[in-house]
Amino acid sequence: MTTTASTAANTAAPGTVTTWNIDPAHSAAEFKVKHMMISNVKGKFTGLSGVLKLDETDYTHSVVEASIPTASISTGDDKRDGHLKSADFFDAEKFPAMTFKSKNIDSDGGPNYTVTGDLTIRGVAKSVTLAVEDVSQPSKDPWGNTRIGLSGSTKINRKDFGLAWNSALETGGVLVGEEVTISLDIEFVKA
Repeated sequence: MTTTASTAANTAAPGTVTTWNIDPAHSAAEFKVKHMMISNVKGKFTGLSGVLKLDETDYTHSVVEASIPTASISTGDDKRDGHLKSADFFDAEKFPAMTFKSKNIDSDGGPNYTVTGDLTIRGVAKSVTLAVEDVSQPSKDPWGNTRIGLSGSTKINRKDFGLAWNSALETGGVLVGEEVTISLDIEFVKA
């Protein structure tokens, strides 16, 4: 049965929903995209922030929101990073963050979930579905904080979000592929 996260969070029994914040030091958003149609270029974003409202009795009733600073992009090449931050791609000065807000969470069994929500890049919001795996059980760190972790992934078409810059190749094809694979490794700390 599919339950929308916003409705479910409002109907959860009192005291079962807890707040968890993304730990930016232990979280990353990574991506890969085809370069010249022959290999993948990989990159990452840092400085993630966000909050998980976790229904501890039924994770499918939870809600998550996250923000990723676009200027934090790193592909290992300063010139390419500068181009990606420009108006040709992320336009980081005008659009300083990408955001995700969950709308629905379904259990795939065990520690795996399907999370659907709105991803906003360059002011364009589109529904995406994340395959979330390995949601850990809460665990205490050496300093008394309670943490959980998860991994997730999705694929998007960058043109859907206004990331349309490209260059045709003499041999046919284009310099930058349209499909982008996004991988997330997120650690949350209980507030």
